[in-house]
Amino acid sequence: MQEEEKVERVIVVGAGPSGLSAAACFTKHSIPYIILEREDCFASLWKKYSYDRLHLHLSKHFCQLPHKPFPPSFPQHVPKNQFLQYLDDYVSHFAIAPLYQRTVELAQYDDARRCWKVEARNGDSGEVEKYCGRFLVVATGETSDPFVPEVEGLSSFPGKVIHSTRFSSGKEFKDKHVLVVGSGNSGMEIALDLINHGAKTSILVRSPVHFVSRGMVSLGLFLLKYLPLSSVDSLMVMLSTMVYGDVTKYGVRRPNEGPFYMKVKHGKYPVIDVGTYKKIKTQELKVLAAEIESVRGKDVLFKSGELHTFDSIVFCTGFKRSTTKWLKGDDYLLNDDGLPKPSYPIHWKGHNGLYCVGLSRRGLYGAAADAENIANDISFFMQHP
Repeated sequence: MQEEEKVERVIVVGAGPSGLSAAACFTKHSIPYIILEREDCFASLWKKYSYDRLHLHLSKHFCQLPHKPFPPSFPQHVPKNQFLQYLDDYVSHFAIAPLYQRTVELAQYDDARRCWKVEARNGDSGEVEKYCGRFLVVATGETSDPFVPEVEGLSSFPGKVIHSTRFSSGKEFKDKHVLVVGSGNSGMEIALDLINHGAKTSILVRSPVHFVSRGMVSLGLFLLKYLPLSSVDSLMVMLSTMVYGDVTKYGVRRPNEGPFYMKVKHGKYPVIDVGTYKKIKTQELKVLAAEIESVRGKDVLFKSGELHTFDSIVFCTGFKRSTTKWLKGDDYLLNDDGLPKPSYPIHWKGHNGLYCVGLSRRGLYGAAADAENIANDISFFMQHP
């Protein structure tokens, strides 16, 4: 690619659901664009780095991408394989053709030329390619770089140590003692999968968590259209208490803040229970509440003084974002952790034609809304330069 690109061209970084949503919206508005994707496929997190039993946690009408609903035959909570089928159809329908194995190393606004200059390394050739676009869309997502905390002595652990992105199924862990570190939805569901496949499983639950059912979440999202967030949260906590009882009996603390408030304020999802809580109640899943002090061979020492022996450790400790390593000159839109500084709902628009999609901590629904907003904004700008 040569530097003399069309000034109107949009450069999208990332071909996950957020980038695909943006591409579809640009196509609807006849806005030319390119997508740069560091992996060798679109939606790589779903295709290569997610566990087998994964389903969309929310009802399908909250998870569809712009301009193409899920087929009516799909279940309310779409499983991974059908979501991938939907994405394949989506890419074909909108003729989306990302440029794969392009790792963006630099994106900087050129004041003189009034465009974004982007440098991306081609994974096949090893060469750095240069692009130029009037608009730049960061679509690298909230889950771009797996995070594993530093643990003293972890390198001495002789068993398998993996991040959740490398876990596919509990089959290989039958009869093994496995520690799951992290109590978000991935940690809870991976722990359930391990138990279902015969692993002797413990889960480290350091933070307070809300347990809710899929039905509760659907009800809450519906009520949020009509009631204040605080009222909906009060109802969610009441329903959770009625259904799950006193969770503290099992070593789990309930947060002081409501589930939807925590989602908006901190980006922390409630645990949407798909069977894990029952395993906690029957003590098939052992809950550990203390932080890890150190690892010595197979022994894991906790700050409570407890010592437990494990064969494998699965870190379900989330993700970081590396946007600030390559995006230069932006002091308005994204913070050091690669998340928007402006508050919702104006979080998606920066300065000089910089945008972000899918970083509002509102899942696929939020990414779809961002994509629509960005396409509308660019379309308006191109018609009224």
